[in-house]
Amino acid sequence: MFRSLARLKPYAGRYRGRITFGISLFLVARVFEGSIPYILSVGIDSITSGEGNILLPVVGIVVAVSLRFVTVSWARIAVRRSAYLLACDLRRDLYEHLQVMGPRFFGQYSIGDMMTRAIADISLIQRLISHGTTLLVIMVFATVVGFGFMLYISPMLTLLILPPLPFVFMYTFRASRQMGLASRQVQDRLSDLGAHVQENLSGIRTIQAMVQEDIEIRRFERTNQGYADAFYRHARITSLMSAVMPSMAALCSVTILGVGGIMVLNGDMSVGEFTAFFLYVNMVVQPFRVAGMVVNMFQRAAVASDRLFEVFGRPPEIPDAPQEGIPAHIRGDLEIRGLSFTYDKATTPALADISLAIARGESISVMGRVGSGKSTLLKQLVRIHDPEPGTVFIDGHDVRDYPLGQLRAQVALVPQDPFLFGEPLRDNLTYDDPSRRLDRIWMAAESADLKDTIESMPEQMETVVGERGITLSGGQKQRATLARGLIRHSPVLVLDDCFSSVDTETEEHILAELKRLRSGQTTIIVSHRVSTARHSDRIVVLDEGRILEVGTHKELLEAGGFYAELERIQREGADEADFEAAAATAAGAGG
Repeated sequence: MFRSLARLKPYAGRYRGRITFGISLFLVARVFEGSIPYILSVGIDSITSGEGNILLPVVGIVVAVSLRFVTVSWARIAVRRSAYLLACDLRRDLYEHLQVMGPRFFGQYSIGDMMTRAIADISLIQRLISHGTTLLVIMVFATVVGFGFMLYISPMLTLLILPPLPFVFMYTFRASRQMGLASRQVQDRLSDLGAHVQENLSGIRTIQAMVQEDIEIRRFERTNQGYADAFYRHARITSLMSAVMPSMAALCSVTILGVGGIMVLNGDMSVGEFTAFFLYVNMVVQPFRVAGMVVNMFQRAAVASDRLFEVFGRPPEIPDAPQEGIPAHIRGDLEIRGLSFTYDKATTPALADISLAIARGESISVMGRVGSGKSTLLKQLVRIHDPEPGTVFIDGHDVRDYPLGQLRAQVALVPQDPFLFGEPLRDNLTYDDPSRRLDRIWMAAESADLKDTIESMPEQMETVVGERGITLSGGQKQRATLARGLIRHSPVLVLDDCFSSVDTETEEHILAELKRLRSGQTTIIVSHRVSTARHSDRIVVLDEGRILEVGTHKELLEAGGFYAELERIQREGADEADFEAAAATAAGAGG
């Protein structure tokens, strides 16, 4: 447990002064509180002896209570603010770390799991700092101070409550280990629950369209029950501990009450001394009453720390180690030399020995059936998946030698799945640079055939499009992400099947605009339509991760292979490419 919590030392060290100050004030407050029983005993003995001098004890108690109130208030402010700032630092660092993680990481950890770690786990650590650490220090200090006063008043009575303490410590140690295992299960099941809810809500349209609400509810009930079962196991351990500790405390109090009462009756103790001793006993046993809660806080925070540093311990998949001599601006000459790539746990390569040269200003279309490696190839260019050294070059330099920020700023990738933030449309279009001029934004929107759509919106550019662009149609979202790519005016533009939800007439308009705007700049387009590919300077046909054909529209038609068969199928009326049929026919012709 303490090894897990020791990982938080760099974060706690930033606020060491404030935390130390707060805990010191808590200890001072405990001294004031510890003086109250002694002052009270003096007052009681003064009354019972007939002296009647109670003014000084009353004033002393009032002063002690007042000073305790002030010091506790300041102590809570100092410690809780430190805990809040520490939690903010953890969340910021976790968020920054997630920004540089790649597809492999997010294939292993769900978004819901990360949300649970960022919110629930860090909240457990914050609670430990704001409550657990102060309670632990106060418990130890109160026990020492209490025992000191008790030994001063009556050593014999003090010795009566010592024998059970070793058993209490042994039980606490054993229960804390069980609590740690149970806490880990609770947090893991909570992550499962968060991941399930996040996935369900993200796919709510599909669930409703497929009438799967009842099935999803049953799936949720199973996940929810798993969390409940883990929580019940944890609750049994904490409940037992919470019952044992107060029982031991009550046993000590009863023992002192009986033996101390006899000593008062025999004249071995005054009433004031007995009253003070009994109050000090309560001060000593009070920590044992809350020991279960404190151990629980430490164990859950230790588990939370392990889960956080499990993520921190994962290095970025894409190393950003730029080399010297890399030019600041990319011209747009691309070359791929023997590129191969295999996904984790895959038995066959997604790309196999790909070699291709693309000159600056050239437009290239990449075609192929589903799973042929088109998107994988494009992701190598911007290092979403990292290519092997010496396989992908831009302007003669290995793509791995470019700073990631520079590379991705100048090779604009418009992904296959359009994503928009729940912000105004203008903020989405200018996501990389909010300071862009309005006329440039409208120009990009017009080129993407989005101008009329924007003008029909209630607030035009300032219209909030909803989470993931839910208020827009599929075609509108694709055109919006295309406009976002065009506005960057990058030397290399990569479009990953951005016309799948766009009608043919709109596509023709956008392609004409691309040809006009991108003159002299490199453009790569993944498409399923021959009508899209025919406008490119060259067409690359992929199949099973290999280049099947390369050439112009005319050259590939004359070759009579995959592309020619695909063109025939689409010309005869198919709205979407039947790649399987084209591949089968082409293979038969080749055999």
